[in-house]
Amino acid sequence: QVQLVESGGGLVQPGGSLRLSCAVSGSIFSATRMGWYRQAPGKQRELVATITISCIATYAESEKGRFTISRDNAKNTVALQINSLKPEDTAVYYCNGYLSIGIGGKDYWGKGTLVTVSS
Repeated sequence: QVQLVESGGGLVQPGGSLRLSCAVSGSIFSATRMGWYRQAPGKQRELVATITISCIATYAESEKGRFTISRDNAKNTVALQINSLKPEDTAVYYCNGYLSIGIGGKDYWGKGTLVTVSS
């Protein structure tokens, strides 16, 4: 069974940096597009970044270069580096994997890790 487990969240001050990590179990990582999403209190879950199997990354326009996504296909992990953190970055961050399976695909989700940005 495929499982995604996030780690690295916590309490940080505005302007600080944080690195989130996601470990993926199972034998699907090398064939899965990975991504990070977040959900702030009272708001919908939104896309932060994605990265393809060949390490092509895309980001939400609103992030303006503060976020960097990476993956290690040998270790079955994906990371999200966040710099210049702002209070509005406070959210539960979720790791996502999308596996193409012929006609469609299948989404896998972690349980999330909480990032709180406050002074």
